[in-house]
Amino acid sequence: MDETALDSILEVQEAVEAPDDFVANAVVSNPAAQRASAAEDPEAIWEAAANELEWFRPWDTVFEGDPPDFSWFPGAQCNIVYNAIERHLLTWRRHKVALIWEGENGDHQAFTFAELAREVNLLASALRARGIGKGDRITLYMGVSPQLAIAMLASAKIGAIHSVVFGGFSADALRDRIQDAKAKALITADGAYYRGNVVPLKPAANAAADECPTLECVVVYQRCGVEVEMVDGRDIWWHDFVAGASTEAGTEVMEANDPLYILYTSGTTGRPKGIQHRHGGYMVGTYLTTKWVFDLKDTDLYWCVADMGWVTGHSYVVYGPLLNGATVFMAEGAPDYPDMGRWWRTIERYGINILYATPTAIRMFMRTGEEWPNRFDLSSLRLLGTVGEPINPEAWRWYDRVIGKGRCPIVDTWWQTETGSILITSLPAEPQKPGSAGLPFPGIEADVVDKQGNPCAPGEGGWLVIRRPWPSMLATIYGDHDRYVETYWTAVPGCYASGDAAVRDTDGYIRVLGRMDDVLNVAGHRLGTMEIESALVAHNAVAEAAVIGVADDLKGQVPKAFVILSAGMNASDTLSNELRDHVARTIGKIARPDSIEFVETLPKTRSGKIMRRLLKAKEAGQDIGDTSTLDPMSFADEEE
Repeated sequence: MDETALDSILEVQEAVEAPDDFVANAVVSNPAAQRASAAEDPEAIWEAAANELEWFRPWDTVFEGDPPDFSWFPGAQCNIVYNAIERHLLTWRRHKVALIWEGENGDHQAFTFAELAREVNLLASALRARGIGKGDRITLYMGVSPQLAIAMLASAKIGAIHSVVFGGFSADALRDRIQDAKAKALITADGAYYRGNVVPLKPAANAAADECPTLECVVVYQRCGVEVEMVDGRDIWWHDFVAGASTEAGTEVMEANDPLYILYTSGTTGRPKGIQHRHGGYMVGTYLTTKWVFDLKDTDLYWCVADMGWVTGHSYVVYGPLLNGATVFMAEGAPDYPDMGRWWRTIERYGINILYATPTAIRMFMRTGEEWPNRFDLSSLRLLGTVGEPINPEAWRWYDRVIGKGRCPIVDTWWQTETGSILITSLPAEPQKPGSAGLPFPGIEADVVDKQGNPCAPGEGGWLVIRRPWPSMLATIYGDHDRYVETYWTAVPGCYASGDAAVRDTDGYIRVLGRMDDVLNVAGHRLGTMEIESALVAHNAVAEAAVIGVADDLKGQVPKAFVILSAGMNASDTLSNELRDHVARTIGKIARPDSIEFVETLPKTRSGKIMRRLLKAKEAGQDIGDTSTLDPMSFADEEE
């Protein structure tokens, strides 16, 4: 970031108050008191949460070290799986339903905590019998299924480090991750259902495994019943693998700072990074944020729509909810298959109470109007959430009015693969501002600063940084600690640099503007792409938009917009000019796109984040690098 201030050009949104009855019954009904307490002693909030969990040995101190090298709960011994499953078996939750799953083809599975424990123990025992244990790496390559959650939990139970690879990735992407982690085992499936078709997983797994000499076995879950090639001596069906295994498996005693998992994410260069998280701090961070942000009650049925191949699936499908003893709903397949009523039909059928979704999906549903959600009874919903990228105010209001019926608080959450858990969000009992992530979570010291680390004035954009360590933060980049230090701890002295641009208003609410790499410098004005995109999406002809900067001899850069039109709208020069003028009227002539390209899809990660670097690279005729973290449906031509 240069010394020029980042202009913030969207108007400040008015706060929306939570319903009185919700506030009165909220898990955190007095957020101001919690924030005041956390500000006085930030470590105390995490220690209090840790004391709600079970430890094999207590900690010597809550925190020690200086970033980038630090430890949370040093001296403590624990295992996240003991807290996510086994401690519940000693309470009435033993027979409570832990997971409910619906396959795209109509299949159903459900597991109580006792039944889930049995399945985890079977797989854990079988892995141990094959000589796999503490410190070994296990790669998981599956579709959305309870078996993927079971494999994650079984790995962690025996002290192995799991690395989940999204089931839509190519054989090459899978191979590279197995090789980087030096994985000893691969757990996969014959396939998964998506949009009515079987997505073949085993052929890609075979192609990858053939080039990975560290693999000693490949375990294959039979999901679809399709014929696959099994390699003698290496491959074994899941049901054969666990046959005869013990339903009792000891839980490995882990040091609090032992590694839990590796999750690969794309860097700005296109070279994936293996983000490594740890048992103790990650456990505390995901436990508390899940409890407070989603206002979890024992009677709730909670649905986070994320794939478990992304960090949201790790933290808020598997670990966070189970640590809280929640009932988690999971669904295989696309949100708009077999029709646009899939989500709303599911909410009505199961009586889902909490929905945690992406702005991208919300804008997709907006594109087809209110008819589909209005066909279904959504009265069971009491809380909504968003994750993946900033939600524009227009989508927030639609979500509030059409899905929440004006009675469900919306928690807009900002966090990253690296942060492990939610860092910025207003708690559900607090006022929300459409388009703003909100206030830092209690105990999190977030700031918006210039490059020297000086706080920016309200309304002035800058770097989004975290000044104080938090429990769930990444420990390192697997196998490349120097890259970890360089990437996260050198840009702004003494702070974790998120790489995002943001602006804070006079109430302290933080609005994330997008990646700093996406900031445009137009005739000396630094503009966030999110604000221009928000102006475009506010037009009724636009369903989604992405903006990049294109080199210009006079202005340095000019905005170019890629636009997906709403249903029934047709691309034309007239509409292009209308949209350009609309941006100029909404936020100023300096933000007017120089050109607009109408497209059918945008490149996105499976979390819903638009990958503007790929649009920029294609525009410049450059190699786009690694695209393995993308949703293949959104950028299929580059995945082939």
